[in-house]
Formats: sequence, structure tokens, C-alpha cells
Amino acid sequence: MTSTETLKKTPLDDRHRQLGARMVPFAGFEMPLQYTGIIDEHMAVRRAAGLFDVSHMGEIYVRGPQAFAFVQHLVTNDVARLTDGRAQYTVMCRPDGGIVDDLLVYRLAEDTYMLVVNAANIDSDFAWMQANNPMGATLENASDDVALLALQGPRAFEIAQLLTRAVTIAEIPFYHFVQLPAGALAGCGPVLLSHTGYTGEPGLELYVRPEDAPRLWDALLDAGTPLGLKPAGLGARDTLRLEAGYCLYGNDITTDTNPIEAGLGWLVKLDKGDFIGREALTAIKEQGPRRKLVGFVVEDRGIPRAGYPILHPERDEEIGQVTSGSQSPVLGQGIGLGYVPADPAFTTPGQPLRISARGRTLAATVTRPPFHKK
Repeated sequence: MTSTETLKKTPLDDRHRQLGARMVPFAGFEMPLQYTGIIDEHMAVRRAAGLFDVSHMGEIYVRGPQAFAFVQHLVTNDVARLTDGRAQYTVMCRPDGGIVDDLLVYRLAEDTYMLVVNAANIDSDFAWMQANNPMGATLENASDDVALLALQGPRAFEIAQLLTRAVTIAEIPFYHFVQLPAGALAGCGPVLLSHTGYTGEPGLELYVRPEDAPRLWDALLDAGTPLGLKPAGLGARDTLRLEAGYCLYGNDITTDTNPIEAGLGWLVKLDKGDFIGREALTAIKEQGPRRKLVGFVVEDRGIPRAGYPILHPERDEEIGQVTSGSQSPVLGQGIGLGYVPADPAFTTPGQPLRISARGRTLAATVTRPPFHKK
């Protein structure tokens, strides 16, 4: 998909162009890669705040008396732990344990959930849900009817609070949300205000009607710019999530990886009852995974990239592969994630590894994320 005619635009497309954003195709959308520069935007989020347009993400509503039973069967985490106003990070797996997608589950009401999925997987995820819905829950792909802004950074709550008196934002616990009525935030229609994010900083994700997105974007930038807020693109979003050690679907997790080896075993609640992939994941957990996703810091000058071979520390033997890599703006060093054999010699923090980087060999050290230490 290269023709701009076939790419979708978010409701904030005009705003990005007015700000001089460098636009790129991503998951079927034209999206801002950067405005002033990836490092500048990255550091704004670490020091103050950044505003992201992530309206390309997918929103799927599950409704009806069977909504809970459906979601509980679909995902690996225990949805029974949710009450109204709470969200949960989880994955959905195939019967063999391979990851279909990672997602957020929002419990809007006892019989209503919102599932937020990755942009590239919207259609395949919705088809997967429809094919695995024997209980007959009502499913709606509302992705085109929801815009999503992410306000992330240590001053995010302070900035958003300037726009509303309806809620004390700093009192919303992590992975909780509030549903604000029309007019309660910057004159917008209804807003779902969620204490969640993908940057490793305090932050908010704001779900609004597409027609309200430009008004909310403008209001947040107007209120936040004096406090250091900057618009931020997909480039900084990726370096921020990598510094935080968060997995990216399509790189670090795919249908060929399972949550146990990906370090997401904490999302798998085998004792909650049956769910898709439970049998396979039980066996993997009992036997132990054959490989593990590890973080590493590069000690030499050089940047690891996805697909680079990971070499045995003492000989030229490929033992794994980099799945994500970049220069860390905070550390000023290359950092990455990759799969290696599930052997303490390769997975223990402090152990040496080597990365084959286009004819060069880079020394690296296994490091437990997050890489940006407070």
C-alpha cells in the first residue's frame, strides 16, 4: 500500500500538515513520523509532555449478556478482576499459544467492553473475534468512529487538568478511566479519559468522537505548550516504548511467539478457567520456554536493528535475533530486544552478547528493561 490515495487519514491530518509533520504510511494510514525531530520529541515526553495522534488504533465494542463470557474466553488475562472504570492489558492467543494481538480491555459496564487493538490488526482481529464467538456476544468494529489522543509525560495530568473541573485527574489510578459527559473537557463531546500509555511515563489516553479531535488537540497544545508540551510522532512513540521495554506487535510478538517466552507470562492466568490457547500455554509454562525475549544495551558505537543476528558471546554462532533496536536518546547508547535460548548464560542481566551489524560485531550486555532508569 504505497499510493497516498489508498491511505486513510486521521481526523487530525490537517493539524499535522500545518505543523510541518513528516507524514509516512503506517498500517494503512498516513501518520506523522515526526515534527521537530524524534530525539527532541522523545525528550519532551521524558521531561514534560508529548501529544500523540494514535487515532489509527482499533476500537471494538463487545456488548450483551454474553459480553463477559466472550472476552474472558478470548484473552489470557482474568477479565473477572475488572470492575466498571478499570482497564487491563492482555493478549489473545491462538490454540497453539501464538499471539494474535496484544490489546487493552476496558470494562465500560457489566455488559459492555471496549477492546483496543493494534492498527495493523484491526480487520484480522475482528475476524478472529467473530470466528471465536460461540456465545453470541454482539461485536462492533467502531474504529472509524473513535479518535484517540495520547498525552504522555510527567506534566500530562497537570496539562489536562487545565481543561476540566469535572474530575481530579491525578486521582485516577493507573489502568483506571473515567467517562466524561459532553462539555466536561475543552467543550468536546463525551470523552473517555484513561490513565494508560505506551511510553513508560505517566500519561493519559483520550478517546473522543472524530469530529471533536481537532478541538481537543488544539486545546491541549494551547494549554500545554507553555509547560513544555510538544506534538510527537510515531518515531518518538517507538523509541519511548523501546526504552520502557514494551513489546511491539509485529516485531517482538507475533503469531510465532507466545507470551511465556516474550516475558508476558504475567498476563496469562491459567487458573481463571478455559480460554483460547490455555492448553498450549499450560504445557509451555510447565516445560519452560525454549527461548526468551531479553533486553540489551550495546557497549560499542552502533545501533542494533530488527533482524540483526545475536551471536554467542565467545564464538561466531548465531543464537538469536534482534526484534527491536534503536539509539536510546536518554542513554546515548544502542538498545534492543531480541530472542535468545532460555539459558541463564544468555538471559541473566550482566551477561555479554554480541550483535552482528552489517559486517561489524557490536558488544552488548543483557539488561532488564526499562532502559531509562529514573
